[in-house]
Amino acid sequence: MSTAQRVPDILSPEFEANPYQAYRLMRDAFPLFKHEATGSYVISRYEDVAYVFKDRKGEFTTENYDWQIEPVHGRTILQLSGGEHAVRRALVAPAFRGSDLREKFLPVIERNSRTLIDGFRASGSVDLVADYASRFPVNVIADMLGLDTADHARFHGWYTAVIAFLGNLSGDPEVAEAGERTRVEFAEYMLPIIRDRRTNPGDDLLSTLCTAEVDGVRMSDEDVKAFCSLLLAAGGETTDKAIGGIFANLLRHPEQLAAVRADRALIPQAFAETLRYTPPVHMIMRQAATDVELSGGTVPAGATVTCLIGAANRDGSRYHDPDTFDIFRTDLTTTTAFSAAADHLAFALGRHFCVGALLAKAEVETGVGHLLDAMPDVRPADGFDPVEHGVFTRGPQTLPLRFTPVSG
Repeated sequence: MSTAQRVPDILSPEFEANPYQAYRLMRDAFPLFKHEATGSYVISRYEDVAYVFKDRKGEFTTENYDWQIEPVHGRTILQLSGGEHAVRRALVAPAFRGSDLREKFLPVIERNSRTLIDGFRASGSVDLVADYASRFPVNVIADMLGLDTADHARFHGWYTAVIAFLGNLSGDPEVAEAGERTRVEFAEYMLPIIRDRRTNPGDDLLSTLCTAEVDGVRMSDEDVKAFCSLLLAAGGETTDKAIGGIFANLLRHPEQLAAVRADRALIPQAFAETLRYTPPVHMIMRQAATDVELSGGTVPAGATVTCLIGAANRDGSRYHDPDTFDIFRTDLTTTTAFSAAADHLAFALGRHFCVGALLAKAEVETGVGHLLDAMPDVRPADGFDPVEHGVFTRGPQTLPLRFTPVSG
């Protein structure tokens, strides 16, 4: 097995500036190595990351989330396994697919998108990240839960603190403290509302979570609070980065932008290719339950495995011309891209496949369509070239755009 001293440091400024060159070196020469600073074993090839996510032999657990996310969310569904995980997933999953998503929550998505766009449609300019992408999914989730729209700014602040905690691989104590403080504040806010919804349920997602029952099991107040916290962070961050990424990628490829503008049915293809090419989440961790053989050597039992989605999704053994953004590529299946049968890894795979994938798809299809309508000649601000930031999650931090205003 190769040693970390000879591979790029995933915590270095150089890696953060451009991880893709480092990913190529890892896949080619160091498919498995121990990263001493995080104490984890890093894998980067598509076949290895997919193997870990699918976990058909029960060789991996999600016990890493005990320290990675429990301090900010509480104990979540991600940490469960076996029958306990299956029941909890059965309790929450129906709200994120089928008629509930289509009839109850699509109007919420459309309303929030239009409200944000109305704030800038007449100005001819927008920072797509600050003024739309970072707020849209958080506002949607808050409204789905039936929470007070006057508190949107508080949700955005909590979301920002939680995401900073999850990406705090270097262990900054101030970031850790802010994340842990958010857990307390969020619980103080949510638990009284949860107790009220149990006795006075409405037609919102929070009421559904409070009253759902499978095999005689209901979610506890703490279960519901933790899931809402997870939903706010995970659902917000992925859609935020995806919308910024889609526009950054399409603006660099004007012919593909023109194609999507002419045929909105191509938006899912643009989303799927963005998930492959510039995924919002670049790394997900798992814990080895036993010694496991992967490319390049053995991961010892008990070790944390850092799965580099950003590297695996550009593996030339899986994708043709992987460093090219191409919404028309034939080796990425759009029809399965938002299901556990996906052939990209941005939503993970297997039993922990992202439960909100179809919600993200609905948000992106709606949001991108609305934005293209409002900005028919959208272009980057003069002299601006979109730049990605982040290691754990990654995307443009700012995306100033210009356009000729059109009437709503």
